[in-house]
Amino acid sequence: MPDLPPPPSRNKLVGQPLLYAISIFASLGVFLFGYDQGVMSGIITGPYFRQFFNSPGPLEVGTMVAVLELGALATSIAAGRVGDIIGRKGTLFVGALVFTVGGAVQTFTSGFYVMIIGRVISGFGVGLLSTIVPIYQSEISPPNHRGALACMEFTGNIAGYATSVWTDYFCSFLDSHLSWRIPLFIQCVIGAILAVGSLVMPESPRWLIDTDQDAAGMRVIVDLHGGDPNDMLAQAEFQEIKEKVISERELGEGRGYATMWRKYKRRVLLAMSSQAFAQLNGINVISYYAPSVFEEAGWLGRDAVLMTGINAIIYILSTIPPWYLVDRWGRRIILLSGAVIMGIALGLTGWWMYIDVPATPQAVVICVIIFNAAFGYSWGPIPWLYPPEIMPLTFRSKGVSISTATNWAFNFIVGETTPYLQEVITWRLYPMHGFYCACSFVLVYFLYPETMGVPLEEMDAVFGEEERLDYESERASLMSGVHSDRLSVNSGRRPKINNPAERGWVSRVLYRNDRSAYHPIGDEE
Repeated sequence: MPDLPPPPSRNKLVGQPLLYAISIFASLGVFLFGYDQGVMSGIITGPYFRQFFNSPGPLEVGTMVAVLELGALATSIAAGRVGDIIGRKGTLFVGALVFTVGGAVQTFTSGFYVMIIGRVISGFGVGLLSTIVPIYQSEISPPNHRGALACMEFTGNIAGYATSVWTDYFCSFLDSHLSWRIPLFIQCVIGAILAVGSLVMPESPRWLIDTDQDAAGMRVIVDLHGGDPNDMLAQAEFQEIKEKVISERELGEGRGYATMWRKYKRRVLLAMSSQAFAQLNGINVISYYAPSVFEEAGWLGRDAVLMTGINAIIYILSTIPPWYLVDRWGRRIILLSGAVIMGIALGLTGWWMYIDVPATPQAVVICVIIFNAAFGYSWGPIPWLYPPEIMPLTFRSKGVSISTATNWAFNFIVGETTPYLQEVITWRLYPMHGFYCACSFVLVYFLYPETMGVPLEEMDAVFGEEERLDYESERASLMSGVHSDRLSVNSGRRPKINNPAERGWVSRVLYRNDRSAYHPIGDEE
């Protein structure tokens, strides 16, 4: 145990206020790439934008939109190594700084190729931020709040998207090239705020302990517990993390990508698949090209952007229920129900476009809103929560970087091909993505274990990779207000039925392949 740090000053945030302050501010990182995802959707249909870029065709538009994903893909792979070297906090600062530079290049672009360069630079920043923010969030969150805090973070992402859409709409009333340059400039302002603010945020205690900065790591843990250096829960958590680090080192197997793949192939593939289907399920057909979708359905010009803005508000609201549900229902049921609703909504969107009747514009708006709401409740937040949960500390940064790179790779594919497919296969595009929703349902049903309430240091037990860990539970970690009667995974709400034959058929379906082998460490142990 390192030397105990002195008590904090009265003006220093500790405990829950510190945890929520960190979560809110870190959410600026996901707000940024949410904003960047949405900002192009409104300006690409604007007359001044199209005039400035000489009426770009679908492939040019697709490239301007999707090339950001190539930059994000490159740095999301590198972010695993960067995050291990300079820490979570340092990576957050670099990502925000690079994003700000890219936004400035886009704002003051002189033509198509300069815009492409600016989008790629912003993509470099987005790749770093989208990888490191979920890691940072998971490593400072207590297990019984981890899902809720990650879902709040995703709400920040959608708030960024909605902000960009409404910015596009109001700026569309400007009769000049400022109608598209102002929305692009706002990214620079947000990026600069995040870069400055990241300098005063605490580092991840798990990264500090993993790099033998035990005293600094203990200081952060104590602050998250309420500031009392003698707090037994803080000391127990430090010991648990330290023992996990030592046990990983004693294996002497290295910490490279090859070792990660050999030891944790299943976890890596699950993490990658969650991010891949988050894109294949069709969200960026709407996020990047919502005005185009609405124009295809019959809404024209500024009305299409307005419909996109209304859809974005409902999108934000749909991300709020998981704050409550994710740590009560679990991850699996949310992903399964979301896939069903999204698939049905996409199928109906294509059908209404196919029959092309007077009611089609209104019907498509309703279907798109339902689809967005289902995504915001399910496949939006969970794929950002799941990978950092299931990866062990020694490979967490690298594992999440691979899963995030998968997100951006499929993001690019969808963003690049959507304008072309909208012209070539028209209404068939939407049931095609509905089919992917059905595939994601099957994948989750058969292969995804439940991780609700499981401490990060005990995740091996969920995957059956070692015997029950001989640690004090992280369940008591970070929040000194969590009482012993809430230390069980199910918080005492109902006894766990281990025999599937004793369950009802609904329970057997929804909780198939749950973590029946995982048993929380109780107080008596």
